[in-house]
Amino acid sequence: MKLPKPEAGAFWGGLAAMLVALPSAIAFGVTIYSPLGASYAAQGALAGILGVTALGLIAPALGGTNRLITAPCAPAAAVLAAFALESMHNGGDLPTVILMLSVLGLTAGLLQIFFGTVRLGRLIEYMPYPVVSGYLSGVGLYIIAAQVPKLLGAPKGMHFWESLAAPGLWKWQGMIVGAVTIVVMLGAPRVTKLVPAAILGLLAGVLAYFGLGLADPVLLTLEGNSFVVGSLGGGGSFTDAMTSRWHAMSGIGFEQIMHIAVPALTLAVLLSIDTLKTCVVLDALTRSRHKSNRELIAQGLGNVASAVIGGIPGAGTMGATLVNISSGAMSRYSGIFEGVLALIAFLLLGAFISWVPVAALAAILIVIGVRMIDRHSFQFLKQRSTMLDFAVIAAVVVTALTISLIAASGVGIILAVFLFIREQIGGTVVRHKVRCNETFSKRVRTHEEMEILVAHGERGIVVELQGSLFFGTTNQLYSALEPELKTRDYIILDMRRVQSVDVTAAHMLDQVKDMLAERQGFLIFSQLPQNLPSGRDMQQYFDQVGLVRPESPVRVFGELDEALEWVEDRILKDAICELGEQEALALNEIELFKGRKADTLAALEQNMEKRSYKAGDKIFKRGDFGDELFLIRKGAVRIMLPLSEKQSHHLGTFGRGAFFGEMAFLDGDVRSADAVVFSDAELYVLSRKTFDTVAEEHKKLALGLMEGLASVLASRLRYTNTELRVLES
Repeated sequence: MKLPKPEAGAFWGGLAAMLVALPSAIAFGVTIYSPLGASYAAQGALAGILGVTALGLIAPALGGTNRLITAPCAPAAAVLAAFALESMHNGGDLPTVILMLSVLGLTAGLLQIFFGTVRLGRLIEYMPYPVVSGYLSGVGLYIIAAQVPKLLGAPKGMHFWESLAAPGLWKWQGMIVGAVTIVVMLGAPRVTKLVPAAILGLLAGVLAYFGLGLADPVLLTLEGNSFVVGSLGGGGSFTDAMTSRWHAMSGIGFEQIMHIAVPALTLAVLLSIDTLKTCVVLDALTRSRHKSNRELIAQGLGNVASAVIGGIPGAGTMGATLVNISSGAMSRYSGIFEGVLALIAFLLLGAFISWVPVAALAAILIVIGVRMIDRHSFQFLKQRSTMLDFAVIAAVVVTALTISLIAASGVGIILAVFLFIREQIGGTVVRHKVRCNETFSKRVRTHEEMEILVAHGERGIVVELQGSLFFGTTNQLYSALEPELKTRDYIILDMRRVQSVDVTAAHMLDQVKDMLAERQGFLIFSQLPQNLPSGRDMQQYFDQVGLVRPESPVRVFGELDEALEWVEDRILKDAICELGEQEALALNEIELFKGRKADTLAALEQNMEKRSYKAGDKIFKRGDFGDELFLIRKGAVRIMLPLSEKQSHHLGTFGRGAFFGEMAFLDGDVRSADAVVFSDAELYVLSRKTFDTVAEEHKKLALGLMEGLASVLASRLRYTNTELRVLES
C-alpha cells in the first residue's frame, strides 16, 4: 500500500532520524553504565534504545511541535555518568545506583512537567548565552575526557590523564576501530548525505573490528569480550530486572532523595534548554511557532515514561531534527515513527548490537563532544567589551572539568545573575534631563507668565528614568541627581519607563527628599507604574517603605503634565503675588486687549456675552457647530480630545486671561475637541457674527484683535518649537 505524501515524508523522516539517534543513544547508555563495570555496558546500550523508543512515542504525541525529534542527548549522558561515577566512588552498591539513575531521570521529568505547568518555558529560553555555551562546552569536554580511555582500551577506572600517561596499557585493536570510525564519520558527509554519518561511521567501525577478528579469532568470541557491548539478554531477564528494580523503591529514603535533588534539577534545566533551543531553531527554519510550556510538559512525560521502563532521559535534539526535516517530514508523526522504528530495530538487530565495538561508540561520542564545544566563543577575546562573557564561559567549563557538572550548574546560575546585574549596571538609568524653562505644561499661559517661567524655570528639572532602580544602579542614580540637589528646588522624576525599584533605591530617594527639604524643595514623582513586570504597584510600595507620606515634601502626580503645571504655578506664585487672585478680569485686563482705547473696548463689551460655568460643565464638544471665541475672566478650562467613550487626551489647560475656541472663530468649521470647565469659570463670549458687525464700525479694533490672535498663537508655536528642540537633543 502506497502511503500518502505527508505520511510518507513522516515515515522517511522518522527512519532517518532513528538512524541518527539510535547509535548515539546506545553510546550514551554505555557511557552512563560503564562506571558500574564492563559487564553493564550491554545494559547501558539497552537503556539507550529504550530511551529512544519511549521518548519517540510519548513526546511528539503530546508536544505538538511538528518535525521535532526527541532522543537521549549528551547533557543527559554527562550528568548521569557523573552521578554514577560519584555514587560508585562513595561506596554505593550496584542495585541502588542503577535504581537511583532511573529515579534521577524520573525526577527530572517530573520537574519538566512542573516547569511547563507553572509556565516557565519562556523563562528558560532566556538563559544567558555565555552560561549555556560554557555548560555545553563543558559537557563536550567531559564526554571527550570520559571516552578517550575507552578508545585507548585503558583499564576500568582510569581517567583521561592517567590513560594518556600509560601507553603500555593501550589496546591497539580498539584504537584502530575508533580511528576508522572517526575518519569515516568525518568524511562521510563529503561523499553522501543520504545516510547519516554516525551510521556509516558505526558500520565502518564494526567492519574494521571483524576485519581484525580474522587475524585474531579471540575477538570473535562474545563471552567475556571487553571490546564489544555484549549480550543484551532475553525478554524474561529484562522483565525480571525491571520488576526487581522498582520493588527496591521501598528502600529509598530521605537521604537518597536529597542526594539526587541537585542533579535532577540540573538535568531538568539542561534538557529543557536543549529542547527549547532546538524548537527556536526549528521555528526559524520552518516559519512555525512552538508552544514552549506544552512542549516541556510533553518532554517531561516522555522522560518519566523512559525512566519507568529503564531508559535514559533525553531532549529535542538538533542533529536528528535537522535530518528529519531534510528527509521530507512535515508533521509530528515523524517523531512517533522514529520511536516505533527504534523498537523494531532493537527486536530485529539485537544480536548485531551485541557485537558493536565499545571503541566505535567512544569514537562517535568523541566526535559529538568536539562538535558541542563552542569554538566561536574565542571570538569574544578579540573585543574588550566581550572578554567578561568569555570569562563566564571559561569559568563554567573549568568548574565542570575540575569539580563536577553539577557544581558547574550552580556556577552557571550564579553567573547568570551576575550577567543580569552587569547588564543593568552597564546601561544608564537616566534617559533624559530637561529644565522647566525648556519644557512646559499644557497649561496655556499669558505672555508675561511665559517670560517669568523662562527666566525662573531653571529652579525645576525633569529627570526621566528607565530600567531597574536597585542596589546595582543606586549609586549611578544618585550621581546623576547630586548636581541638581545644589541648584534645583523641584526635581520631577518621570517614572513611566522604570521596570523595578528595590529597598536600596527607595532609601536613596528618601535621602534625596530630605536634602531637598532642607532647602524647602520638593521631590516630585510622575506616572508611577501601577503594574510593574513583578506585579507590584510602585506607589503602594513607596507608601509601604515610608517614602510618600502626607507630611513629607514629596508629591505624586498621575501625569507629567500635572507635575509640570504644579511646579509652574509655584514658580509664578513666588514671582507675582497676584497669581492666586480669583477676581474676574475686566476686558482691558485681558492680554489680547491691553492698550486699546476704553471707549472702543466698552463698545465691544456691550456686544459680548458674559457666561458662568461650574467645574465639570462642558462648554462645547467635538463636532459641535459654533463660531464663538471664549476669553477667560476667571477659573480654568481644559481642552480634551476624545479617543473613545471613556478615554480622552489632554491637549491643554487655559487659565485667567487666556482664550480658546479661536479655530472655529477663524475658519467657521466644527469644533475639533471638547472644552471642559476645570474650575468654576466666568467667560467673555464673542461670536464671529458679532465681531464682523463691530468691525464695520471699529476697523482698528478688529485689526488689532486679529493681530493679537496671531501674535499669541505664534508665541505658543515658538515655545512648542523650543520644547521639540530640547527633546531632540
